[in-house]
Formats: sequence, structure tokens, C-alpha cells
Amino acid sequence: MVKAPDTSCDLMLFGALGDLASKKLFPALYQLDRAGLLSAGSRVLALARQDHDEDSARRLIRDRLQQHTPASSFDDESADRFLQRVSYCQLDFSTAEGYQQLEAWRSGREATLILYLATPPTMVAGIVAHIGRLACCDQQTRVVVEKPIGHDLPSSRHLNDQLAAVFDESQVFRIDHYLGKETVQNLIALRFANNLFASQWDQNHISHVEITVAESVGISGRWGYFDSAGQMRDMVQSHLLQLLCLLAMDPPSDLSADSIRDEKVKILKALRPMTSDMVQSHLVRGQYTAGSSGGKPVPGYLEEEGANRGSTTETFVALKVEIENWRWSGVPFYIRTGKRLPEKRSEVIIHFKPAPHYIFDPDQKHLANNKLIIRLQPDEGMALQILTKDQGLHKGMRLRQGPLELTFSEAFASDRIPDAYERLLLEVMKGNQYLFVRRDEIEHAWRWVDELLANCHECGAHPKRYAAGTWGPVASIAMTARDGRNWYEDA
Repeated sequence: MVKAPDTSCDLMLFGALGDLASKKLFPALYQLDRAGLLSAGSRVLALARQDHDEDSARRLIRDRLQQHTPASSFDDESADRFLQRVSYCQLDFSTAEGYQQLEAWRSGREATLILYLATPPTMVAGIVAHIGRLACCDQQTRVVVEKPIGHDLPSSRHLNDQLAAVFDESQVFRIDHYLGKETVQNLIALRFANNLFASQWDQNHISHVEITVAESVGISGRWGYFDSAGQMRDMVQSHLLQLLCLLAMDPPSDLSADSIRDEKVKILKALRPMTSDMVQSHLVRGQYTAGSSGGKPVPGYLEEEGANRGSTTETFVALKVEIENWRWSGVPFYIRTGKRLPEKRSEVIIHFKPAPHYIFDPDQKHLANNKLIIRLQPDEGMALQILTKDQGLHKGMRLRQGPLELTFSEAFASDRIPDAYERLLLEVMKGNQYLFVRRDEIEHAWRWVDELLANCHECGAHPKRYAAGTWGPVASIAMTARDGRNWYEDA
């Protein structure tokens, strides 16, 4: 049974009135409090630039909390109790003046101090430098940093060096919210607690793997950030490579943070470099044009508000990734992610090799490989596609394909599936780092992505166009077709 942390925590939330805090962090903290998972003495100091007194700040936070919390789990009594933990402090993060207020808030407290930087990446270094001068920070302090950790390897190292100047690596919690999803964590249980899969998880039994993270939305007003990053830096370098590592890593010796992260780093080191010659056949970049989403017309990327009409930033990426080690030699990982795709969907498809000798109807041979489908969103769960005999006297030994399915919302109907940020915040409070990204993971991922982008730019190819509401450029279909395969929805 999950228990509250043994000690109380003081959480200083920088950027407390921003989108991330309003939509994710305060709802997550509220749910933890409602479930009895915040220690009695734990407190939250909301830090932002806006001019509010404590009462008006609490009213604003409460309104947003109600807006972003399902009605089934929001009640006035729980909200009022949670907000009693919350104080507000107006602070200009960029200047040293005002930081002494944080010392006053901490005066006489022995609770563990947690610093959550829900701010733009450009502000992190300055905040860390100012915090480092405060007496309230000690060896027990924990700092939580959101992605992106830099925009390339040099900037990532620079930011990590600034964090390291104040905090030990054991104090730094780099969040990738995908690692907090229930189904993502279940990858470890699925692979290493079930010999049915553990014994089949290699190049002898798996033909290829698909990873899809699709978004139906556009850039949602984030033009300034997104156009400087693109889908490769925003999604591939973080979420998709993390999923790849969990799918491909060897069994860790135990479930400790470093045992798991050591195995993930081995995968990042084993990624086959994407040379200039490979870019043409192993990479597809796309940019959406006007189309429809949810039955409504939507503008193209270059027509979005504030757009740079000459931008060559990609909004879609499809990759054929190869891992150069004994377990995965010859097994391609097809990865794709994009905006303005037909639906919001994140899933992994494991394609198992067919039996070496096929004895059934030759016309059905294309059905002969089993698939394990792991759904991360929107309906978290797993399905194993198997073949059985079709029912009926006149069917003979005709085969039919069907799933052995586990849908979390149905199988655990009495349990609310927690949001990723609930689990991540709880693990920070407990001091567990196994769901967070270590510095060398970040840097190995950037090294691979930087080389890929450099070789891509050397080729001078612009992103291929695709209409909003479609599954990306036709070239992404051709990429798998060259290997005699299809993306799952095209099969």
C-alpha cells in the first residue's frame, strides 16, 4: 500500500501561476492530499511575478484547480483543506532582491525542502544561482527541473554544470512526465516479471518495433518555443528515446534508480549513428499544412499566429532506429511523432516473428505474426493479438485474429488511474530517483540527436508537407514499405 512520505516537505513552486502549475502540478498535489499522501506538516509556497495577496492568489489557484480537476474527484472540503497548505509570494525570479522572503518562510523548519522550477528553461540558471546563496538550501534539498534540458549537447552541459555548481547529482530530479505514466512503468513489470515475454524479448523472436506518439493539436500558441526546437528536440530527444530505452534495455540487477538508469544509458550508447548516407532512407521530417482536425478546418504551421513564413522547422518526425548490440541486432525500431495527426495516441507495437513453418491457409499467412500492443494514452492498457480458429462448421481451419486485452480503466475500475505528475511528485517527496533522468542519459541522447540533425541539415532537405488530420508525409509510409512493412493502422 502506498504511504505518505515519512517526513514533511516544504515545496517552493516557481512559476506557480503558469500553465504547467495550473493544469498539472496543483491538480496533482490536490489529488495526493485528497488521498492522504501528503504528510501532515507539508506546505507549498507558490512563487510568481503577479501581484496578489494570499487570499486572491488562493482564490485564483482554487478556480484553476476546479477547472483542471475531474468533477468526480473535486469537492469543496478537500479543496479548502489543501489550499490551507498553500502560501503565496510575489517574486521577480531574475533579481536577487526578494529571495530573502524564502528564508523567512523556511525559518525554524526541519522539513525537506523541494524546489520545483516550473519556469521557462532560460530562467533556470538564474534561479539556481540565487537559490544557491540561501542558507535554507542544504544537502537534503531537492531540485526538480522540467525538460528541455538544453537545446543541444553544449547547452545541456552548460545547464547541468550550473545545477552541479549548487546541487549534487543525487539532489537533481529531471522530469520526463512520460516516465510517470502507469503503462510506461508497467513496461518493466511486463518484461521482467513475465517469463513469457522476457524469454522472447530479443532479435530471435521480434521482427520490429513501432513507437508512435501522435498529437491532434497544433502548436497551441507556443510558436516562439516550438519553432526553435521542432519535433526532434521537443519529443524525440526526450519522450521517445526514453520509451525506446525502457523497451530495449537489458534486465537491471534490481529496481534501484542507478541499476535501471545504467541499463538505459547502455542503449543510448548502442544507438547506431545516423550518418549522412542514412538520413535519406532512415529519416522523414514533415510540416503540416492546412487541413481539418476534429471535423473543423485548421491552419497550416506557417499560417499559425506569429508564424515565420519561411520556417523549415519540422512538426513531424519518422525514424528507423537501429541498436547495435547482441539483443537487438537486425531489429528496426520505427519511431514517429507529430502534430496535427488524426488523433491523440501514444502506443508501442511489438511485432513478433511468425513460426518457422506455416501449415494453415496460405491466403492468411499475413496474419501469422503475433503483436503486443501497449497503449500509453488515451486508454491505458495492453492487448496481445493472437490467432485462433474461426468458429463454425463451414469454416474449416480458417484463422481469426483477436486480442487478449487488459484495459486498466476496466480491470481496475475501482481504482482511479493517477496522473503521471502525481506519481512523480510523490517520488520526489520520498527521494526516489528511478523515474527521473540522470545527467549522462540526457547527454548521450543529445549527442545522438545532434549528429542526426547536423547530417540532416548537411543534406539541405526541407520538411515534406502533410495535410493536417493525416498521418504525416507519404514518405513515412514509404520508409517502412521499403522493408516490406506497414505502420500498424495501415496494415
